[in-house]
Amino acid sequence: MKKLIQFLIAAASVLSTAHAGSKHSATSKFPSYEGRVMAGYQGWFRAPEDGSGSGWGHYGVRGKFDINHLHVDLWPDVSEYGKTYETAFKNTDGSPARVFSSWDESTVDLHFKWMRDYGIDGAFMQRFIGATRSPEQRTESRVILNHALNASRRKERAIAVMYDLSGLGATGDDCSSVIEDWKELVDQMKITSLGNDQTYLYHRGKPLVAIWGLGFPDRPYNIRTIGIERLIDFLKNDPEYGGCSVMLGVPTYFRELNIDCLPDPYLHEIIAKADIVLPWTPQRFSPLLHNEMERFGTLVKGDVAWCAERKVDYVPCIYPGFSWYNLSKLEFGGAHPLNQIPRQKGKFYWDLISTAIDSQAKMLYVAMFDEMDEATAIFKCTSHPPVGAALTDYEGMASDHYLWLTGQGGKMLRKEIPFTKKIPARVKEVAVGPVERTK
Repeated sequence: MKKLIQFLIAAASVLSTAHAGSKHSATSKFPSYEGRVMAGYQGWFRAPEDGSGSGWGHYGVRGKFDINHLHVDLWPDVSEYGKTYETAFKNTDGSPARVFSSWDESTVDLHFKWMRDYGIDGAFMQRFIGATRSPEQRTESRVILNHALNASRRKERAIAVMYDLSGLGATGDDCSSVIEDWKELVDQMKITSLGNDQTYLYHRGKPLVAIWGLGFPDRPYNIRTIGIERLIDFLKNDPEYGGCSVMLGVPTYFRELNIDCLPDPYLHEIIAKADIVLPWTPQRFSPLLHNEMERFGTLVKGDVAWCAERKVDYVPCIYPGFSWYNLSKLEFGGAHPLNQIPRQKGKFYWDLISTAIDSQAKMLYVAMFDEMDEATAIFKCTSHPPVGAALTDYEGMASDHYLWLTGQGGKMLRKEIPFTKKIPARVKEVAVGPVERTK
């Protein structure tokens, strides 16, 4: 009887919030973010022969991919990919080291298979503002998103769009192209209208759309002049394309408006219009500092309470480690060391997961699924990178170690396994079967 009442309440909520002329399906296979672990997904790696015309996109720079033009700090384990590409790097046995391309549909399908196999609920597809500025750019940038949408349906994983405002200029630039892009995703891709068993992630009974990049002092744009209120109002209230829940990506110290956050109270006015707050924590915490988990737990508890008072939901951001030695060497003058925030074979990651859950987090955001530029990836990377390349690795752990830990974190979040602050041990290495939970 209790489950029936909960179902009727949820159904009534969906019906009461739906717009009469809405283009979205009434619900989804994934009706709420609560109880789920979602990962950010870049999908930006390219190879010269993949058909994208983007050269060694994100692997290298200026059309080159060698020791002097290396842009990543991790190397992928490519043993399961259907298509791979030879590089100038060599493995320890002298064979050419190979990489994948995100442009290939088989690559994205494999990544969503891993999400299913290890119990990761799905992905927020990163969509940068620069990819939305013209019809041509929007069409090209939809290739990976289309691969992901199809893979999410085949593998029964959740998918959502995250607009990243990185790339907005200092003057005369705004968010209006995001509005046009969302209209095209809804009309042309049917991203939210594939039936009530679709895989687009809903929250509070509505399609969830994320906007990342508000309040950061290293961004040249002024959040008061980019039309962010108009964008949020469109996503929430437009009679056809609105009716959405909105998640905002903000700095770690958004509450106090200091340290890594602009001291502008307008950010709080914007947050009040949203449904979920996602503070960005990579680089803000490190296992090399004393009492970091106490500090992280205090932060999460304070954020949860602050958001609850304002009737805004909250999702903490967790990450396995951080390193951008090669990227910083090429773009920042080499100011950052290799393996800047060490993984400690997963201990640091599990500390963040368990502390977030212990601090009453109801959902988790993982940064990131496939981010090798900043070495926050959880997907399969090797502990045996090519010879001579300045790369960090998985410290001898299995290449699926962080996928497995993420899945365990999801189980602990949902109380399917007992809570523990101690990193779990894998009893034995066996093939992981599909996870069927979709409700």
